[in-house]
Amino acid sequence: MPDEDTSHPVLDARQVRLLSQGRHPDPFSVLGPTEDGRHLVARIPGAIQLWAVNATDQVQLEPHPQDPELFTGPALPYYRLRIRWASGYVEEREDPYRFGPVIGEFDEHLIGEGEHRSLWKALGAHLITHEQVAGAHFALWAPNARRVSVVGDFNSWNGTAHPMRARGATGVWELFLPGLDEGAVYKYEILGPDGELLPLKADPVGFGSEHPPATGSVIRRIEAHDWRDGSWLARREQINSVNAPISIYEVHLGSWRRTEGTGQSLSYLQLATQLVDYAADMGFTHIEVLPVTEHPFDGSWGYQPIGLFAPTIRYGTPQEFAAFVDAAHQRGLGVIADWVPGHFPTDQHGLGRFDGTALYEHLDPREGFHPDWNTLIYNYGRPEVRNYLVANALYWLGEYHLDGLRVDAVASMINRDYSRAEGEWIANKDGGNENYEALDFLKQTNVASYAQHPGIAMIAEDSTAYPGVTRPVDAGGLGFGYKWNLGWMNDSLEYFGKDPVYRKHHHNQLTFGITYAFSENFLLPISHDEVVHGKGSMYSRMPGSHADKLGNLKAFYGYMWGHPGKKLLFMGQEFGQPAEWDYQAQLDWNILDDPGHAGVQTLVQDLNRIYREQPALHRGDARPEGFQWLLVDDIEHQVFAWLRRGEPGDPHVVVVLNLTPVERTGFRIGFPVAGRWVEALNTDSERYHGANRGHGGAIETEAVPSGGEAQSALLTLPPLSAIYFVEERS
Repeated sequence: MPDEDTSHPVLDARQVRLLSQGRHPDPFSVLGPTEDGRHLVARIPGAIQLWAVNATDQVQLEPHPQDPELFTGPALPYYRLRIRWASGYVEEREDPYRFGPVIGEFDEHLIGEGEHRSLWKALGAHLITHEQVAGAHFALWAPNARRVSVVGDFNSWNGTAHPMRARGATGVWELFLPGLDEGAVYKYEILGPDGELLPLKADPVGFGSEHPPATGSVIRRIEAHDWRDGSWLARREQINSVNAPISIYEVHLGSWRRTEGTGQSLSYLQLATQLVDYAADMGFTHIEVLPVTEHPFDGSWGYQPIGLFAPTIRYGTPQEFAAFVDAAHQRGLGVIADWVPGHFPTDQHGLGRFDGTALYEHLDPREGFHPDWNTLIYNYGRPEVRNYLVANALYWLGEYHLDGLRVDAVASMINRDYSRAEGEWIANKDGGNENYEALDFLKQTNVASYAQHPGIAMIAEDSTAYPGVTRPVDAGGLGFGYKWNLGWMNDSLEYFGKDPVYRKHHHNQLTFGITYAFSENFLLPISHDEVVHGKGSMYSRMPGSHADKLGNLKAFYGYMWGHPGKKLLFMGQEFGQPAEWDYQAQLDWNILDDPGHAGVQTLVQDLNRIYREQPALHRGDARPEGFQWLLVDDIEHQVFAWLRRGEPGDPHVVVVLNLTPVERTGFRIGFPVAGRWVEALNTDSERYHGANRGHGGAIETEAVPSGGEAQSALLTLPPLSAIYFVEERS
């Protein structure tokens, strides 16, 4: 044992007081071995005796008279701490304060510049081996904090036990805690700039969370899944192309289906078979999940997230979510997630006043508070905040192989006066309402996402007429791949919601959309937003009797799948669920016992099939050459007809709608090409529980001009129907 003078004073009274109070600004300057290597200082709340031990030596450390939980004594090389607790239990553990830093200068530089595109690899809680010892490395950004500590069950949630190391001007704090493993629950205890003790904070870059209503972060491995989707990723660029058939099944994972008996939500692993198989069998090309980022309130459906880097534990672990995505890819399905960078909730364990200041949000509520949602708005002009969000997008695309992100509430981000009265918002530097900082953030996110993950699809939910949303950034646009066509959705649903007797007065609501259909790469959404808050379901929004509702709904889907634009349908609407969506219950699967609802389901399945099989229905989705009206002005009869074109050599497709409850026989429609046209789909088919009124499988054109075409055919148009004719080629 080394011969040391244990009475040598190591700490002055001020340092002891600050350590005891958990207010020391630089705990690593006094805890652990002293700089000269002669003495050791350790503070272990709850310990009654403490020794430093190594392979050959043991030395007892003495409690300080001012703080009996603070021990000093001679140092030993490569030591561990042997602790006797008040219960008499003795254990050995490593001393976190003998380890050097983990984060490097380059990471610090990138974080300070707001350019760390792999931010989650530097911050968060990572299981690592550091200086040959296994444990967890914690790091977070809190530049205005006076002290940050890691707290959890492992230290009895005592903020004086494990204060972190400050890493200079970047505002990063870090600590390596030996011995911790996956599943450990933790939070951060922070002293604000004025020394005030803040509510315990969850990790902004935490990879896991406790089950709500508990709010702790949980150490999780994110690299454990053995991915087997290489062939999918290799062809994803074609799958997500503007010329590809894209038909998205939008799903709230917790209420799609519940387990029998218990009524519990399915897990990620159960969804990996049941949901994936169902969506694939229905012919959808993608599954879009409502936000899976961790969120405290079930009723927000994920749209008020706090754990932006954590797949919600409601359905399983991060590894299990990865398995769900992998399973979808192996069944030929893409997976898109709704992403919410527009706002965050005010829950005290979240990002609000994170270090005692308006760190992630704007200080002024005219910029930093959403009056509609009672949430806080990110400060996109702050480089570190912008980097946090850009890196988060890259995290989901990279770590979980997502095929795209649907960016929520873009309109609220890019307009400073969104849902605000005069005097309740702050103009930009030019006096306008555009949020330049948010626009720059979206551009940066899209550029980085497409650069690092070719073939993904960034999708904007934007209700404005902002130009160039899907134009490349270097061409003056925002750089999204697709934009939700909310104008089409509103007009179409308003039209179909009318009693057919009044539809002629709303004729233009079905025709106006084509005037701007090719101004962006549009996606036609019938989303969860259309079947909540008293709006009813798609079935209930249709007028008339049960049979009329089903007929209208089938005609609507025929109209939607024949219209230019990619498709999105929220779960339950594919079989005409009668009730409004309830996030607390599963879909009304029992309604499929009704052959009418089963017919709607079969129709959607067939629409997806013909949409994939006929290039004319998807290759021209974003080009005006892909569409031509054949009958647009028959206001009295409410019959519509149009042509869909693909590439040269692709068979043409003609779509004909009769949107009244009156059967029309001998109705002449011009066709662009003479010859035989196969009736490829008829929503009145008995296959869809219809009356089977149609054309016996095909029609032949006559040399009778009509509607500007040199040939035409006399058609039988069932009431409330859509018919697809495909050009037959030899």
